[in-house]
Amino acid sequence: MGLELYLDLLSQPCRAVFIFAKKNGIPFQLRTVQFLKGQNCSKEFLQINSLQKLPVLKDGDFILTESSAILIYLSCKYQVADHWYPSDLQTRSWIHEYLGWHADNIRNIFGVTLWIRVLAPLIGTQVPEEKVKRNRTYMDHALQQLESKFLGDKPFLVGQQVSLADLMLLEELIQPVALGYDVFVGRPQLAAWRGCMEASLGTELWQEAHGPIFNILEQMTKKTLPVPPPESQTNMLFHISKIP
Repeated sequence: MGLELYLDLLSQPCRAVFIFAKKNGIPFQLRTVQFLKGQNCSKEFLQINSLQKLPVLKDGDFILTESSAILIYLSCKYQVADHWYPSDLQTRSWIHEYLGWHADNIRNIFGVTLWIRVLAPLIGTQVPEEKVKRNRTYMDHALQQLESKFLGDKPFLVGQQVSLADLMLLEELIQPVALGYDVFVGRPQLAAWRGCMEASLGTELWQEAHGPIFNILEQMTKKTLPVPPPESQTNMLFHISKIP
């Protein structure tokens, strides 16, 4: 069996891995694991990742979790264009610097909108209003730091070409946009970066990767989304309780 990627395209890190593999012509077998159907809690998936999280890479007997680790693995194994994960030590170190900051300041903040607009209502609850307001404040603060520290006046995070760091960031920022909160409004510097990212990925891949998340509010309105099973709802309620 060749390379297998276990993904759900509603997930930001999953989309980053999907786009990277597709853009670089890396052959893989897509194994869709639907979070809303509780498939990440199934006995079959627990044998792949006992943490019940996505994405997961399986390459023969080798299994790897965490999107940044997966992207680095794919970059090295398939010898993709150098700009994705530069061989230059200092430029590569900037990517790692950003990924470290990303984990603390972006990853657990920009995904909250999905819980507010879709996931919490889907299981009959709501994210408290004070958490919603606090999340907006956290997003604004993170975007200010992002622009001043990492992006500056560059077209991409670490220079003149797209890197895996840009891809990780893009998918987090697109999440609230797809759910009705456009984080690019009033931020021309960041909006220009988004334009560069869309151009670098191409229309077809952009639409393929983002179709599910941009359609989710319509599905919610039409009540066509699956209701997560009880075992998933327990985990979801715990996640909601941990939103700062």
